[in-house]
Amino acid sequence: MGELQLPPLALYVHLPWCERKCPYCDFNSHESRNLPETAYIDSLLADLEADLHFVQGRVIQTLFIGGGTPSLFSAAGIGRLMQGIGQRVALADALEATLEANPGSAEAEKFAGFRAAGINRLSLGIQSFQNEQLAALGRVHDSDQAHAAVAAARRAGFQRINLDLMHGLPAQGASAAMADLATASSYQTGHLSWYQLTIEQNTVFYKQPPILPVEDVLADIQDAGEIQLAAAGLEQYEVSAWAAAGEQCRHNLNYWQFGDYLGIGAGAHGKVSFPDGRIMRYAKRRQPDAYLAAAGDWRVQP
Repeated sequence: MGELQLPPLALYVHLPWCERKCPYCDFNSHESRNLPETAYIDSLLADLEADLHFVQGRVIQTLFIGGGTPSLFSAAGIGRLMQGIGQRVALADALEATLEANPGSAEAEKFAGFRAAGINRLSLGIQSFQNEQLAALGRVHDSDQAHAAVAAARRAGFQRINLDLMHGLPAQGASAAMADLATASSYQTGHLSWYQLTIEQNTVFYKQPPILPVEDVLADIQDAGEIQLAAAGLEQYEVSAWAAAGEQCRHNLNYWQFGDYLGIGAGAHGKVSFPDGRIMRYAKRRQPDAYLAAAGDWRVQP
């Protein structure tokens, strides 16, 4: 029996800190007090080295730095991380390198540095362009900062930008949801992620549920949104992602198409295929303090 052809390989990097935990968020994110940037990047690179024997000779096609709020890290830190990754593993010439960023003004000032570090796709956590909705979601930015962040990303040289939006927000009607979509579409970034707010366990909203739109309103929002997104030239290519032709997120497509991915950082998951047909799945220690203290023992059972 011959060896199997291996799927494309991606790399996911998790930076778990946020300025403030949002009340709807059930991701592995933690409020930052004293951000251990240098120590954490050291651990990330050592973590990557420990995984490389699983993927010897393979090339990373896409890289995604998620969180948390990765843009809390300095541009110099992201540069050191990207340089360290490139020194340890082969990166494709056409590498897609995405970083999630908060629209706050402090982060926007770093965008040019992120671009110089090798990040070529920015994902902005806008969620809404309306101050009332942003306040209801517990976001740390306002509408002006959301607009400014898109402009700052463009000035920094980013040609590929995703805008994250949410709908089905507390007391939101269809007209308000469509206004957000219209504003986002007007920027013509080529990619929108449009998620319905869901209430998850282990969140503030689960313990103190807000009043959300009824099912009929949610259905109206979904139907009207799909029409509006199509009219803007965007096509739905996965559950909550819409893109212009050629602007799909290749990293996310790799997940949907059962590709392989290394995962480094607190709580990151990985999946690696082998030529003999075996598939290995793994996870890394979830708590940042435990991850930092692991010293070579990052992997746990997923």
